Amino acid sequence: MNILFASSEVHPLIKTGGLADVSGSLPRALKGAKQEARLILPAYPAAISRAEKLRLESDIVLPGARTPVRLLHGWLPHSRVRVYLVDSPEHFDRPGGPYQDEDGKEWPDNAARFALFARAVSAIAMNRAGLNWQPDLVHCNDWQTGLVPALLSCKSQRPATLFTIHNLAYQGLFDWKTFKSLKLPVDWWSLDKLEFHEQVSFIKGGLVYADWISTVSPTYAGEICTKAFGCGLEGLLQHRRERLSGILNGVDYRVWNPGKDKLLAQSYTARTLERKHDNKVALQKAFGLPERAGFPLLGHVGRLVDQKGLDLVIKLIPQLIRRRLQLVVLGTGQPELETALTVAAKKYPEQIGVRIGYDEDLAHLLEAGSDIFLMPSRFEPCGLNQIYSLRYGTPPIVRNTGGLADTVTDASEANIAAGTANGFVFDDVTSASLLEAIDRALGCYTQPDVWTALQRTGMAADFSWLRSAAEYIALYERIIEAPFEHPDCRQQRLHKIPAELST
Repeated sequence: MNILFASSEVHPLIKTGGLADVSGSLPRALKGAKQEARLILPAYPAAISRAEKLRLESDIVLPGARTPVRLLHGWLPHSRVRVYLVDSPEHFDRPGGPYQDEDGKEWPDNAARFALFARAVSAIAMNRAGLNWQPDLVHCNDWQTGLVPALLSCKSQRPATLFTIHNLAYQGLFDWKTFKSLKLPVDWWSLDKLEFHEQVSFIKGGLVYADWISTVSPTYAGEICTKAFGCGLEGLLQHRRERLSGILNGVDYRVWNPGKDKLLAQSYTARTLERKHDNKVALQKAFGLPERAGFPLLGHVGRLVDQKGLDLVIKLIPQLIRRRLQLVVLGTGQPELETALTVAAKKYPEQIGVRIGYDEDLAHLLEAGSDIFLMPSRFEPCGLNQIYSLRYGTPPIVRNTGGLADTVTDASEANIAAGTANGFVFDDVTSASLLEAIDRALGCYTQPDVWTALQRTGMAADFSWLRSAAEYIALYERIIEAPFEHPDCRQQRLHKIPAELST
């Protein structure tokens, strides 16, 4: 199949979060499975500098750009995946990140920027970009590509569309004035289309018009159809439930593999778990903690935001200190959480280490050197760190939600006996529930045979992209065979109005 994979960020070209990891890994896996997967993203300065063998492919005249938009063609580094960069300097040639300026403030023209990107994707999808190539399916990701399925919906001989939700909490909401400036069909400003509480919602473009919707874990696919996790869109998602799937994200085990990880103090495997201790010593040193024989080391790396549940951990610090353990945290996020953790580290310098910021090398060492990984998220569409932890023999403590529920099997007596347990799961979003899970983990930690079994079970699990890619390929085939026809398009077809005139 010819697949056009549209994303606002792709590792290693540009990254702010997990979307970039998925966008950099899944197309590679699809290519490895003999699918013609091609990437498209905006031509940010970082992407231009990092793409390989970049050249000008064509110029496209698009609404929203004062000059023709250049389409650059290159290759994803160290791969056989083609990359197209949408080069419109007025939209993408600027310092800062993909969505925010250097001060962390949202770009005020984000709606115009990603509307233009969507129009470029649509032009390629309809083979109107001078490439002499048309995809069978366009795989769109998150709100930045939400307009693509809407723009393509009523076109004749269009490719199929899949829209993947990586995090429903981010929806791409803009006011009426901005909507008018985009020169989109006026009738899209309606409740059954893109209007959402008197704003235009880019994500609704994908949810309303895509042939199929997917999320990044099976459990999250069900959760977003409920009021608790639906972010106000649960009614629409319930309406489209028959065309909603959850496919768990994969992990690149070429990068996250303790047996070959050059970022560790000592590599190790399930057969040489005793070597893991060298990484614990290196991690304690990196965080300025003393070596403490018998003290289990709990670790966390990630964004310090409410979603991740670090406030639950902070509330427990006085009780954790009494349990003779150490805690290390690596991340950046909400100032109040950063401050609380920093204060705790200063108060208990021999038991708590905190590093505000992000360090890829240290993240790998933290996964390997920790005894237990903490991930008490309130919600987690998929999550990757718990999967890394499993491979590194670091049993995770997670809440029973989203991808965490799909990857971690609780160390109940029955699961331990069956040999399926690989971590610790708790249900309630409370510090008390988290503490109970921590205490269960500490109890197992004192039983070497039980603990080693947990570690080896986690290390043997397969959450590779090869598995995920096979599921996506099966879904792509299903979508292409059974496209969705929006009621607007059906009405146009019945009245024989050319689709090209409909917008």
